[in-house]
Formats: sequence, structure tokens, C-alpha cells
Amino acid sequence: MHFPSLQPHTFHIPVMGLGFTVDSPLKIAKFGISSCVSIIDDFLLEDMRKLYSEKLGLPFQAIADTELDAKARRTTAYLDFLNAQVENQVTELAAQDFDLDQEINTYFELLPDDHPAHEMYLTMKSGTGTAREALQQLLREEIKAGSIDVNIMTKVDKLNYDAEGNELPRQYSDALAALRGFATSKLDASVIFSAGLNPALYSYMEQFSDFFPDEKGHVKKRIILKVSDYRSALIQGKFLAKKGLWVSEFRIESGLNCGGHAFATEGFLIGPILEEFKQQRQVLASTLTETCQQVLLEKGLFALPTGSQPKITYQGGLGDAREDQFVREYYALDGTGWGSPFLLVPEATSVDDDTLNRLIEARKSDFYLSHSSPLGVPFNNLRTSSGEEQRKARIAKNRPGSPCYKKFLSFSKEFTEVPICTASRQYQHLKIKQEAAGEVSSVEVAKVLEKDCLCEGLSASAILRQGTDPRRNLKAVTICPGPNLAYFKGIFSLKEMVDHIYGRINLNLDPERPHVFIKEVQLYVDYLKNEIANSLPGKTQKVEAYLDRFRKNLSEGIQYYQNLIDTVKPGAEEVLERMKLQLQQVKGELQEMALPV
Repeated sequence: MHFPSLQPHTFHIPVMGLGFTVDSPLKIAKFGISSCVSIIDDFLLEDMRKLYSEKLGLPFQAIADTELDAKARRTTAYLDFLNAQVENQVTELAAQDFDLDQEINTYFELLPDDHPAHEMYLTMKSGTGTAREALQQLLREEIKAGSIDVNIMTKVDKLNYDAEGNELPRQYSDALAALRGFATSKLDASVIFSAGLNPALYSYMEQFSDFFPDEKGHVKKRIILKVSDYRSALIQGKFLAKKGLWVSEFRIESGLNCGGHAFATEGFLIGPILEEFKQQRQVLASTLTETCQQVLLEKGLFALPTGSQPKITYQGGLGDAREDQFVREYYALDGTGWGSPFLLVPEATSVDDDTLNRLIEARKSDFYLSHSSPLGVPFNNLRTSSGEEQRKARIAKNRPGSPCYKKFLSFSKEFTEVPICTASRQYQHLKIKQEAAGEVSSVEVAKVLEKDCLCEGLSASAILRQGTDPRRNLKAVTICPGPNLAYFKGIFSLKEMVDHIYGRINLNLDPERPHVFIKEVQLYVDYLKNEIANSLPGKTQKVEAYLDRFRKNLSEGIQYYQNLIDTVKPGAEEVLERMKLQLQQVKGELQEMALPV
């Protein structure tokens, strides 16, 4: 009667910003829902540990900035805190009385309808006497916490310096220190790497035994790679397998129909990408398994269980149960990720009231792909956020840029020997001086002034949600929802959102919302238009080849969807007709789109 291999839920909540999911495990892990904590901002982790310790009446020992290996130690301390609290919550939940309509009932009511434990719960509810009591005991044994996973964006890996300005050894860089904090924590969970391969970071995992199988074949610290295509998954997976490191899951994310930083493909659409994973899944699994097992044998380590296969999941732009079910079933996925809609669920994420109201009141055009990120990567933004208001107000006062206290995105050596951030007041002041000297154009300066302080803006909301002010009173919030959030309006309970995902209810979404596949096509067509416009007048042969490839890949993707609709019918008839019409429209746009001559 025990179902150890079954995860409680078919969906997970991906990382959102630095702070929007930083305490999500404390809110939803007890209900079996997995979420992800960004661990790059150790200042935020330390603040959250302090606030929650005070709230729960627990002792708190601060780890000062000046202490040795403070970043890694703060990360470990916060993750161990989360782990201990979630264990306590699950123990308390499992001891509750089913007859008093407590959270133990909520746990089983939230499960998918076809989960055996959900079905057992319904049987128990209608039962009586000793049979009912026996089922209740079995149900208590089925309660399983959602995973407390962590995220490291591989590009955010700044080298650090001591008080005298001397560069510290590589293991003290931001990403490696964060990884060390996770590796030495008590969590039995996964680290999710996003933004591509970082050789130093990936190689560093070899130093920690928790990333390798134990005598039972269990890997305590697992690796999840967020990827945009099959090629990336194979390259990164092989790199790790050659070190004996097993990738337990590949999370495929839409290049543009997602929140946060957007890593656009060259016009490759998610449908054909998922199709390739479906067709090549066994090749991927066997390639990585054989390599990994051989290396483990050579290292004298325990082997992975026979038949190990990485999970394949998808996230980006899903909006209703039909879409969720279709991608899971047709592409044989192990699950899906639902991110931005949960920003409207206070029971699951930490969005301050002001920002929550701004999200609800925002128009579709207020959700846009910006150049705000100092990383130089397109970034999903909200035009009406308090962070954007602060950025523009600083420019109006002739004080553009941020004071830059955290320095996580300090990578520019254009003006200084020690890298600084392009969103910093220092960098933007120096760029304006260049313009005054006639060394750069006003257009280039305008682009620089678009950069925003993501370190403060993406973390502030979590502190504000706790009813206190962030460090140095920097209260402006930057938020990074995916385009899909424009079609959700209102504040929802956890049960409402989960029931919506599983098709038990339908939230009242904007009727103009296109299918997840169609929305991505529209985003890529718009992206190509901008790429063409920005290529003028200095178009090179290389740029022209890139634009040709982009349009060709996009055209082939549209044809794939047209064939898909005719063969498998992914939705109700009215949805199909709209999809066909919208595909014809974007195909026409693409054909009429003239490449610059």
C-alpha cells in the first residue's frame, strides 16, 4: 500500500528572483509541493533566518560579513534552518486529527485526483470504524514533504577580494561558495543550475561526497540542469558524467515564454525541442548512465541503481490543466514547472502587497522583455514596478544608478581594475562623463541607464513581506514575471491554484490568452522583428546568416505545430480553431518580414 516512488505532485514551483521563493519551502513543502530557493544572495538568506527565528522564538547566532567563509556558512545555516522547520511541520501535520478538518486533510485534497493516496483519502472519508482508522494510519505514512531545492545561476560567479583588496582563491567566488553552502547542508535535495555550463563550478562538485551515490545507490545532493535544448542537455550532461556526477533531471525551459532572464534560442520553438527530447530520451539516458557508471567504477565509488534515468520536465507559460496534461502525456514528461502564476498566491510566495497590486493592475503591455539586467541578457520586467519608478527618479535627479552594496553582478573592468556593476552609480557616472567628452553617443548612454540593480530589487519583496524594511531602507522592488502572468488577474489561494493546475476548477483567465505554444511563437516573431530592426544600419554577413537561420527555424517550428494540430488535436475544438488561425497569422507575418538589405 506504500507508494515510495511516487512524487506527491506533478508540478514544481521554480525559482523566482532572489526573494520571491526564498521562504516558499516554509509555506508549501509540508503539502508535498517542491520549490526552489536562490542561494546566491547570502545577505538575504541571513536576514530571512534572523526574521523567522525571531518570529518562531528560536535562538539566532549571526554570521558577520567579516567572518571566514561567511557566504557558504550563511547558506548552510539558512538551508539547515529550512530543513529543520519543514521536518517539524510535517511531523506536526502527520499527527493531526482527520476529523477536525486540519492541514492533514489539505495535504491529501491537494494531491492529483489519480494519485493513489488521494484515492485512499476519499475512501477513508466515506469509511467508518476500524477500517477508517486503519486507512488513516496508512495515509499518515504517505505524507512526504516537497523538496527544498536550490538554484545557482552559473553566470553569477564573481571573484571576491579580502579587506586589503587581494583577490581570494577561486573557491570563494560567489557560485562556488554558494555551492559549498548547499553541499555541506543537511538537505536531501537538488541544486538547479541555470544559464549554461560553468566548468569551475561543475568540477567543484567532485569535492563533496553527497553528489555521489551511497551504498544503496541514493544520491543525497542531486543535480538538475535547466536547459533550452537537447544539445545543451547532452553537452552539460556528458561533462558531468565524465566526473561521475549524475544529472537527475533536465528542466527544459522556454527561451522567451518564461520569467526572469530570457535565454532566447535561434528561433527553435518549444514543441520541436520537446519532440527531440522525446525521441532521444533513451539515447540521452544510456549515454550518460554508461559514462557515469564507468567513472564511478574507476573512482572506486558506489554505482547508480540499475536502470537509472534522468527525469525530463518542462516549464514556461503553462496556463491551464489541458496544456499541462497535454505536454506531460504527449511528450512523456515527468512533470511541469508553474512559476509566475504563483506570484499571485501569497500562501506560496513572498510578494509584498504593493507589488501584488501592481501586478494585478498591470496591462499586457506592462509585461515586457527589458535590457535591465547588468548581465547583458534580456530580462522579463514590469514597467510599473517600484524598482522601475526608482530607476527613472534617480535619472531625473541626475543621480542615475544604484549605490551597489551587494556587488553580485560586478563584472565590468571598463573603467576600473576591480570589476564594478553596469547598474552602479559609479559606472553610470563614468559613462556619462564619456558622453560629455564626446567619446560615446547618447544612444549608448541611454542603454546603460536602462540597467537596474537586481541584487536589491529582486530581494526586497521577501523582507517587506515580513513586515520590516530591507537593509539600508532600499524598498524598491523589481519583479520578473513571465509574459503569461498578464492573463492572470486576482489573488488566489494555494488550493485554488493547485485545483486549477489539476483541472478541478478553472480560474477566470483573460479569454484572449493564446495557447502556450502559440504565445511562444508570437514572442519569437516579435523578437525577430527587434533583431532585424537593431541590425540596421551596420548589418554584417554574420548577422544576416543569423537572421536567416532564426527565420528558417521559426518557420519550421510553425509547420511542426500545424502538423501537430492535424494529428493529435491538443485541446478542445474551439481551442484548435483559434490555434490554427493564430498560426496562419504569425506565419503570414514571418513570410512578409523582410530581412534588411
